[in-house]
Amino acid sequence: MRSIAALSIVLILSLAAPAFAQEWTEFRSLDDGFTLNFPGQPGVEQTTFVSEFNYTLPARVYSAERGRERYSMTVVDYSGIEQMGEERASACPAAAEPCHGSPTTGPGYWRMDIGGAIVHATWTYLQRDVELTHMTWTSMDLVEGQQLQLTNNADESRTFVHISMHMHKLYLLEGTVPAGYPPPGLFQQSMGYVDADGNRVRYQYMYNDRFPPPPRTGR
Repeated sequence: MRSIAALSIVLILSLAAPAFAQEWTEFRSLDDGFTLNFPGQPGVEQTTFVSEFNYTLPARVYSAERGRERYSMTVVDYSGIEQMGEERASACPAAAEPCHGSPTTGPGYWRMDIGGAIVHATWTYLQRDVELTHMTWTSMDLVEGQQLQLTNNADESRTFVHISMHMHKLYLLEGTVPAGYPPPGLFQQSMGYVDADGNRVRYQYMYNDRFPPPPRTGR
């Protein structure tokens, strides 16, 4: 009887392991140009994001939960900010420099808003009730970004953040796990960028959103 029971346990575990692994699926957003592994199909919410120079920008939040773990990708669309800056400048008095900006800042400071988007997003995370435990420059698929590790003061859960800017879209990847849980490595390391046809975007050298895109590898 013990051998039959042991065999039953092994069979149950062998069947359960693939099911557990299958919870993680690759998700691709052609609208927002990214690919990412989520624990199941993420929900999608339309929202807005306020930029450093107070522009209200359209955004989408893709999110999923796995037990006590929370995963999300927020994509903020900065592509319309130049027009917003021109509209703001046109409504200001001729001598109002904060509205008009300069050739290097752009009307209404739109160039500065794009150039500082990653820094501003980092600052918004640091306004939470958290302790910053690590911050570093990093890249995903040769797209430069910022990485943060935060400990939430309320429950000591840990939040792992990756922030990047690609094709005038700001990407805020956020995985939160309870205290004592391993980091969400599968979630973080699966991030990539895709074109309008869903193909992975791979560059020959480092991409910076303030400059023309590098040549692609052709892969």
